[in-house]
Amino acid sequence: MFKLYYAPGTCALASHITLEEAGAVYTTERLDFKNSQQTTPQYLAINPKGRVPALVTDRGTLTETPAILAFIASSFPKAQLAPEDPFAFAQAQSFNSYLCSTVHVSHAHKMRGYRWAAEESSLADMKRKVPETMAAGFALIERDMLKGPWVMGEQYTICDPYLYTIGLWLEGDGVDVATLPKVIAHRKRMSDRPAVQKVMAEEKS
Repeated sequence: MFKLYYAPGTCALASHITLEEAGAVYTTERLDFKNSQQTTPQYLAINPKGRVPALVTDRGTLTETPAILAFIASSFPKAQLAPEDPFAFAQAQSFNSYLCSTVHVSHAHKMRGYRWAAEESSLADMKRKVPETMAAGFALIERDMLKGPWVMGEQYTICDPYLYTIGLWLEGDGVDVATLPKVIAHRKRMSDRPAVQKVMAEEKS
């Protein structure tokens, strides 16, 4: 059995949805970020990074969304959550790595600027830049990366819950989603999936 540590509104949503899509047997534990539960000694013993998601398995704990998503897909091959072809799988990993290393980092400049700067003027400048950088990242996804109807084309994969998760932040980041019809259509398809509906209800409860 797996145990997923998550906090609502974070990228851990992608791993939560993927566990449900895979038909995995798992439990969850919600962390209270407002009260800094992620920095308590108890949680740091599980994930020294002090972040989510963290997936506890019988072989140890995994962190970082792309790694967790790939692990779930590999552990439940019958769910067909990743391409079997090695090149196509690498393309899926490339997409998820872009979300992790570029798009999510752009978003983080809004409320986590202290990771990169200390001056108030620098923090304010980073916040002002977020609508532009998030819009640019998603414009690239819209134009060149989202094949449709799913990220990789006809097959639903581990890329889809990750895109859905990051895409939920767009309006809050000041991005005009009217410029992203494919991304918004993808969001609607995702929201219609039973696994997504189940997980969203749990995280909002």
